[in-house]
Amino acid sequence: MIEESLTEKIIGAAHRVLFTLKPGLDEKLYERALIIELSKQGLSCDQQRQYPVYYEEQHIGTLIPDLVVEGKIIVDPKVVTGFNDTHIAQMLGYLNITGLKTALLLNFKFSSLGIKRVSN
Repeated sequence: MIEESLTEKIIGAAHRVLFTLKPGLDEKLYERALIIELSKQGLSCDQQRQYPVYYEEQHIGTLIPDLVVEGKIIVDPKVVTGFNDTHIAQMLGYLNITGLKTALLLNFKFSSLGIKRVSN
């Protein structure tokens, strides 16, 4: 229930960002505006937090999700024609490594916000 309420707040914030900035900008601009909007709501937001990846106890790399809100939900702003299997697979990988349960893909390309919720 907490994640559902948090998800609704994130989506609402993303709608406000898109309404204000309009479509057609770079993903990072939407990401930064979303951080501001989420902060106004009193939500904590980790930007570019690093998660080490191990294979057989050896460090093989690092995953860096765009945003992690309240330490619970991964948020990945996009400006794409549509979400594809690669986007979803990436979010599933992030969820597996971080141990989190929910990720949101948010598409700012069009005047209507695209939303894809990915659960693990």
